[in-house]
Amino acid sequence: MLDIRPFTMDDEAVVVKLWADCRLVVPWNDPHRDIHRKLAMQPEMFLVACLSDSVIGTVMAGYDGHRGWINYLAVHPDHRRSGIGNRLMEEAERLLRRAGCPKINLQVRRTNAAAIGFYEKIGFKIDEVVSLGKRLEPDEQAQTTAPPL
Repeated sequence: MLDIRPFTMDDEAVVVKLWADCRLVVPWNDPHRDIHRKLAMQPEMFLVACLSDSVIGTVMAGYDGHRGWINYLAVHPDHRRSGIGNRLMEEAERLLRRAGCPKINLQVRRTNAAAIGFYEKIGFKIDEVVSLGKRLEPDEQAQTTAPPL
């Protein structure tokens, strides 16, 4: 039976490996630092999905008072297309609604057609906006990473 629960520090190594297996880890974002940053802000919105006590999925949600954001939605490749991503998103949306969030935003690499298709299937639409970013502090990553999708 699938259990969706808040992340705990005991999950850190397994979650980082899951993100690497899902090709979410990129050189410019240290996943350990991302975890610790999230734990400082709305840690209850960092969820893991477990089967038989094994972490097989994650999602980070957050609400800034204007928009909700989704990051690090991941499902282990062996468990994709089984509804786990949907369940994680439903729980993230429930938490965001409870916080009063009116709209969710997320970013997907333009080349990740599978992820875009998944989000469209659960009701997301491509917004006619340009995503801009500015790094305020560099992340140094000490581990080998998978190339971005």
